[in-house]
Amino acid sequence: MKQLFDTVSYSCSKTVTKTYSTSFSLATKMLSNSIRNDIYNIYGFVRLADEIVDSFHDYKKEALFNELTEDLEQALQEKISLNPIINAFQYTYHKYNIDKALVDAFMKSMRLDLHKTDYLTTQEYKDYIYGSADVVGLMCLKVFVKGDEEKYENLKDTAMSLGSAFQKVNFLRDLKADYDDLNRSYFPNADLDNLNEASKQAIIDDIEADFDKGLSGIKKLPIDAQFGVFTAYRYYRQLLKKLKKTPALKIKSTRIRVSNPKKIELLMRSYVKYQLNLL
Repeated sequence: MKQLFDTVSYSCSKTVTKTYSTSFSLATKMLSNSIRNDIYNIYGFVRLADEIVDSFHDYKKEALFNELTEDLEQALQEKISLNPIINAFQYTYHKYNIDKALVDAFMKSMRLDLHKTDYLTTQEYKDYIYGSADVVGLMCLKVFVKGDEEKYENLKDTAMSLGSAFQKVNFLRDLKADYDDLNRSYFPNADLDNLNEASKQAIIDDIEADFDKGLSGIKKLPIDAQFGVFTAYRYYRQLLKKLKKTPALKIKSTRIRVSNPKKIELLMRSYVKYQLNLL
C-alpha cells in the first residue's frame, strides 16, 4: 500500500529536520498536529537540496542536483517518488496547492550555489534571498493558512520578510564557513576580508527591519501556527542579539550559536509571552 510508503516518507522528513536543525525542529514541535508533518515535509526537501550544494564536495554536485531536479519534476507531475523526501514534499505540495513558481525559484537559487561565489549588486542579493528563503516562508504560509487564499495574500509580504530575516541571520552567523570554506560572499557592498563595525551594523539594521515586519504578520497567523512561528522568531532574534554584541572580526573567525539550554529558556519565555498575548 502506498499509504505505508507515505508514512515512511513523512518519518524521513521528520528525521531530517530533527537531525539537521534542533532549533527549527523545536519550533516545529510547537505547531498544531494538523500541520506539523507538512512543515517537516517542506523542510526535508529544502534541506536535501541545500546539502547537495553545500556539503557533498567529494561528489559530482551538479550531476546530483540535476538528478534531484528531474526526480522533483517527475514527482510533482505523477504524485509519487521513490525518494522518500521528495515523495513527502510532493504530498504537501499538492495538498495545499503550492505555486510551482515558488519551487522553481527555490531550485534556481540553490543551483546558483553550485558556481556563483559572490553577489555584487543589491538586486542579485535580493533575488537570491527571494529564492532561497522568501519562497520557503511562502510555502510554509500555504500550510499555516491551510490553503486560504485571502489569508495567504494578506500575510504574504510579512512571511517573505520573516524568511529574509532568518536567511540573513544565517548568512551572518555562517560568514566564516561560507567565505573560507565555500568561497561565497552573499552581502553586497561589504568587504568581508575587512569587515568593520559600520558594515556589520548596516547588515543588522536591515535584518531588524525584516524582523519587525515579520512579527506583525506572526500576530495575524492562525492559532495552529502562531506559537511555533513565534518560537522560531524568538530564537533567531536571540541569535541576532548575540551577533550584534560580537565584534565584526570575531564573526569572521568563529560561528556564533545559541546553546541548547538557552533555546529551552527561550521556549519557556516565548510560551509565557504567547499565553499573555504579549507577542
